[in-house]
Amino acid sequence: MKEIINSPKAPAPIGPYSQAIKSGNTLYVSGQIPIDESNGSLVEGSIEEETEQVMKNLGYILEEAGLTFEHVLKCSIFVSSMDNFGRINEVYGKYFQNNPPARETVEVSKLPKGVNVEISCIATF
Repeated sequence: MKEIINSPKAPAPIGPYSQAIKSGNTLYVSGQIPIDESNGSLVEGSIEEETEQVMKNLGYILEEAGLTFEHVLKCSIFVSSMDNFGRINEVYGKYFQNNPPARETVEVSKLPKGVNVEISCIATF
């Protein structure tokens, strides 16, 4: 059985998907991009600002499910340019200072709405 998790603080899905799905003791969080739900706009500053907003959005969804970043098992990071990896990693690392999750980082040719970073995660209860 699955349960849909949606946070009013995170951007509403822009397609036929849910922000997250809880199945058993696992939460699958859809990829988040740097949309600020408070005003509905894309964060288009530095890659650090974009990554910070993505991490906030993930945090809002985890919080809605009653979890924190400590519960994250794995992340998938999609970037428009691997040249930004170090700067993205610096922001990302602030959220996983102890016991970081497994992850992969992949450069892709294009991301939704032309953003530079998208991150998804899997967490456990």
